Amino acid sequence: MNRRTFLRSSLQFACALKLTPLAFAVGDDIPPSIETLYHKALVVDALAGVDVDKLPMKPQVLQQALQSGVTACNWTVSVPDFEETVDRIAFMEQLVEEDPARWLIVRRHSDFDRAKREQKIGIILGFQHPEPMGEDLKRFETFRRLGVRVMQLTYNRRSLFGDGCLEPVNGGLTKLGRDAVAAMNALGIAVDLSHSGQRTTAEGIQASVKPVLITHSGCSAVHPHPRNKDDRELRALADRGGVIGIYFMPYLVASPVSPTREHVLAHLEHALKVCGSDHVGIGSDGGLEVVPDTPEQRKAFADDMARRKQMGIAAPEEDRPPFSPDLNTTQRMEIIAAGLSKRGYSSDVIEKVLGRNFYRAFGEIWGTG
Repeated sequence: MNRRTFLRSSLQFACALKLTPLAFAVGDDIPPSIETLYHKALVVDALAGVDVDKLPMKPQVLQQALQSGVTACNWTVSVPDFEETVDRIAFMEQLVEEDPARWLIVRRHSDFDRAKREQKIGIILGFQHPEPMGEDLKRFETFRRLGVRVMQLTYNRRSLFGDGCLEPVNGGLTKLGRDAVAAMNALGIAVDLSHSGQRTTAEGIQASVKPVLITHSGCSAVHPHPRNKDDRELRALADRGGVIGIYFMPYLVASPVSPTREHVLAHLEHALKVCGSDHVGIGSDGGLEVVPDTPEQRKAFADDMARRKQMGIAAPEEDRPPFSPDLNTTQRMEIIAAGLSKRGYSSDVIEKVLGRNFYRAFGEIWGTG
């Protein structure tokens, strides 16, 4: 299941579990200084997308995505099936072809600047599922030619490349996984260790000659969870030039509490203390649009949750909607920027967290052309 489907159907699960009704943000008063900073900032969401299964995109969804002010996002195009993954990439090409005034596929580092300059949303084609690669490392080159620039080595469970964060054995990188990291380094594809187990994370950081990314995760020291990273992993990532994106997911706080902006900020502050201000960003693991509350979404979410559990990819505490209710607004990134400012962080640090850190890392991984 892709994250857009997961997000789109988020509220059904709340209904199925009879959780406390969710409060939905309708906007916040953002200080003028933050509005000005955000307007000029290059904003990168290291894991996000938009709810679009067919074209043309719904006008309301498009409007909300544009209102988000996000310059570029890492948009998951992979599923376990090879042919369907290629089809999803083709769909993204069609999206941009039909609306080039608003969308741009980010293939080179300069495309970030172009997206900001032309007020478009840059789409970084990314993989969360390694299965489409199979054992054929030549497929890395094929997918790079198709525009893919970020790839995870694992998704929760064991892959051909290493153990995911839900594998109890914690076996680390395989021989094929080490070869995969080398191939990705050579081709300029970012290695993403978000869903990797502890050994796979540590060995992936060590094996890569380029910075690696943890595009969407949290801090175990704030809330222990298999999807979050411990301080040792965070330090190793930072020492090699990498960046972690803090997500807006339930795994920021113990069940049954739904995460709020305060939980996001707590994880960001911890990551900044451990990694330093050059190695922390945001990977919301959500959509750029606002999640609506409809009966159709409630049912779809319940179905998705049942399927994830049956497949063995559901994480512990996956019992709440996969987003922060009071960040369910197109101003979510601005709200986080305002929260950081309120806590005393400088404009320079806030701009780094909003996107400059990932911008820098992608330049080192891809080249700056």
